[in-house]
Amino acid sequence: MNRKLVKKQVTTPSLSDTVKRTCDTLKQGATRQVTDYEQRFSTLKNLYEDLLANLIKQGFNTKDAWETATDFFGSTTVRFAGLDGTLYSRPLFDMVIFFGGAYAATGTITFSENTAPRVKYDAKTMQQNMGISSVVPVYINEIPEVDHTFSAEEQPNEINPSKSLTDEEIANNSMIANAIMTFSEYYLAYKIAADQNQTTHILLMDRSLSMERASLLYETRKTDFWNAKSTLLGYAVSGDEPLDKNDLALARQHVCNHSLELPSPRADYLRYAITCLVEQKHQVNAEQVLSEFGITDDKRTRRVERALKNLVDKQILTEAKDVYTLNQKYLSSWERIKQVTVAVGDRLFFSKNVEAENASSMKIVKNGKEHWLTTLDISFLTLFTLQMLMEECWRKHILFLGITKDTAARDFKRQLIPILHNEKMLETSIQVKTLQTLPNTDRMILQSASIFNVRQITPPWSLIEYDSAFRSMLPDRKNRRGYISGAIKNKISLEKAFLKTYIQLSQAKTDQMLRSNVLLVDRLAYPKYDLKRESTVKFLNELSDGTKEPVETILYKDKTVENKLQNLVMTLLAAMAPTNIPEAFGHNKALFIADKIAKWNYSQFKSVVDTTAKWIVNNHKLRKFIFYMSTFRERRTNIEHARRENR
Repeated sequence: MNRKLVKKQVTTPSLSDTVKRTCDTLKQGATRQVTDYEQRFSTLKNLYEDLLANLIKQGFNTKDAWETATDFFGSTTVRFAGLDGTLYSRPLFDMVIFFGGAYAATGTITFSENTAPRVKYDAKTMQQNMGISSVVPVYINEIPEVDHTFSAEEQPNEINPSKSLTDEEIANNSMIANAIMTFSEYYLAYKIAADQNQTTHILLMDRSLSMERASLLYETRKTDFWNAKSTLLGYAVSGDEPLDKNDLALARQHVCNHSLELPSPRADYLRYAITCLVEQKHQVNAEQVLSEFGITDDKRTRRVERALKNLVDKQILTEAKDVYTLNQKYLSSWERIKQVTVAVGDRLFFSKNVEAENASSMKIVKNGKEHWLTTLDISFLTLFTLQMLMEECWRKHILFLGITKDTAARDFKRQLIPILHNEKMLETSIQVKTLQTLPNTDRMILQSASIFNVRQITPPWSLIEYDSAFRSMLPDRKNRRGYISGAIKNKISLEKAFLKTYIQLSQAKTDQMLRSNVLLVDRLAYPKYDLKRESTVKFLNELSDGTKEPVETILYKDKTVENKLQNLVMTLLAAMAPTNIPEAFGHNKALFIADKIAKWNYSQFKSVVDTTAKWIVNNHKLRKFIFYMSTFRERRTNIEHARRENR
């Protein structure tokens, strides 16, 4: 029997069908998302009574803020600076131009006993040179050498094969401009804090300080990359000892504050805690180390012994008759790191004349040869600058604040509340499972709760302050009270360094439901104010070998616990929240001004680069050479532009 083969005709969808399908998919997906959020928001209606009533602080006292300002700053009239940055990159023929800078808005704030603080912004901020920037042209083929993110994980000297190496992909994915901008922001903040001619007592940054430090530690964690991608290794200034891997390792964790007991003598921080102790005491024996750290159990004692041996093996410590001293080379380690950071920072952001015609401000001379600073080096320098800045703020009583507008942080929902619930420290009828049905981010939870509870919650308000280390904690995996676990590989970030909270500053006079966005605020911790019995909670973390190490955190567990610095911070932030600028509603005016200055500088620099490009293209002496230097896309764009103009 003959069978006829019937071919199915495949019809290619028309353009209109494709557009219709895309629109339908978008509409259905968006509808599902909105419905999902609507269901999540329905659980928020009783959230204030069930959970937040005891965790939100309102009614901040101006007299208490005045008294705290007098005690903390030593004056009721102090200077402030708000900092923000900008970046720009653009392919220009066979190069990419990278630009990054930071700018500050400054002024004074006067605290009064009976009225809100009075804020005065400096006139002619842009003419007062409160800004730094750097421009770095890099040939396309050199970018993978400068930007360490293009390197392979296992072979740092090789390019990652998964990375696209087209000119456009290299230019668009490079982190060079972002690295310069981040470094410039912290470096400008450090320069302001260290200025001996003018004392600034309040520093505000448009960044999360604790998350920024964690990010920089993560960027610089791979010691295998140091030899391959760090130009700082082997570099020295003023005839000092060149930096080695031990210098970089010690400086990465150099947060030494004896009053806050930092770094903590536990886990990965133990070696650095010992180093800071030896630096302070000049020489110690094992018994002194155990006594200073309050260690009495056998397992922690063995960990101290192993840490001492490791430091001796790495030649950081020297041992003689059971007495440990710091190797002579590393007595000056932190000072040498600071000198290198300042030397490179000044060259990158302050040098007016380049020593050689073809020299770049992002190059340093090492062993008689020029070398590019890599993005790994810039991450190191940014981390060092942040820790230098922390030292200045502790020493000079500078209030150091980070304010983040848009954040996807979820540690209040996913870490803090479950831990408090597990510890029976939370007065709530809400179940932990119910938390999973709430909106995904802390900001959305709190912002929605504020709208649904207009009468109970009135801006300005703030959540209780809690240790930023909670971001890396989870309830104990065995559900034991008094215990916590590390969120990733049982590791917990440094405690007692930063405190964080969420705040809302403004609402409209005509409509109580019209409220400003919830902001994330974190600040430096200060021992005199934050390290008290009523504001600290100690947990235990059990390691894989059974060692139980204490983790002492700063936690203002409810609104009844006195927090003088939070009252001061909220009083000044409320005074600095503009009511007459719609686009800055409920934000910080100093940061808003700094952002405007940064954007103005961005537009000016962009105009300079664009104008330079046009001048080169139209220069008849260079035209033939530029034709071969230009990429295909640039050539096509220029021809299409010329064709449109001639129509």
